[in-house]
Amino acid sequence: MALYDVVIIGAGPAGMTAAIYAARANMSVLLLEKLAPGGQIINTHEIQNYTGVGTINGAELAYKMFEHTQELQVAFDYGTVKDIKEEGNIKIITCEEEEKIFEAKTVILATGTIPRRLGVENEDRFAGENISWCAICDGAYYRDKDVVVIGGGNSAVEEAIYLASLANSVKVVTLFDLTADPVSCDELRALPNVTIYEFYNIEGFTGVEKLQGVRIKSTQTQEEVELTCDGVFEYIGLKPSTEAFAALGILDEQGYIKVNSRMETSVAGIYGAGDVVTKELRQVVTACSDGAVAAQVASKYIKTI
Repeated sequence: MALYDVVIIGAGPAGMTAAIYAARANMSVLLLEKLAPGGQIINTHEIQNYTGVGTINGAELAYKMFEHTQELQVAFDYGTVKDIKEEGNIKIITCEEEEKIFEAKTVILATGTIPRRLGVENEDRFAGENISWCAICDGAYYRDKDVVVIGGGNSAVEEAIYLASLANSVKVVTLFDLTADPVSCDELRALPNVTIYEFYNIEGFTGVEKLQGVRIKSTQTQEEVELTCDGVFEYIGLKPSTEAFAALGILDEQGYIKVNSRMETSVAGIYGAGDVVTKELRQVVTACSDGAVAAQVASKYIKTI
């Protein structure tokens, strides 16, 4: 069994940047991912604030990042990590698939986040059919149809703008007001086929064999409304993908990985990076920064052991 200097779990912007910096530091690297490389950005129609790039499709940026790792001959494998244990200075990483096991001197956890769900009536019934968490993946299906977007943050607003270019109508429902950046909010409000319902709670979804609508209730007037639609896109926040790391004792109350400014966890040789760590701002550029720091600190740690 090969012993790597570093195994990086998660091939989003943080993980791929960590792989690039680790490879350039002459470390032996394994980049491990359970899905396609790219993380959340592959589901983003447009990224407009990644320095020096301008406007770019998220999947395209992810491909460029992965290409960069392969130019440096970073080893890549698919696997869903279920456990990490220590044997002295060595970390043993066990995956669900065919009991894959990897050994490493250091580990960088960059597993990112997954979309939260509302937990309301009929959500599970229509999830993956008429309820989606990815406008890029499923938006074309709703060309000239009516859709509802749930959420008021950057992801919700940006994807609502994209859906408005395809759908007949887009209704945006948010529990508060729009909290995305002002430029995007202004762009969304100016679209003629968009209606915004602020300060409404989602009560449930209606329909028997297929989705028919969304029941919403005003938090100010208690008015209840049913919005008829063909599809729903939920953007109500994210939760960290850290279940496999709970036994390490490195998570906070919300399940995020606790790190210091050097991306170090409380376990020597284990680092966090990207959206999965405790931080103020979760963006592509900050994820890349985390990955670079984690790789450099891991490189220095290896020299001490």
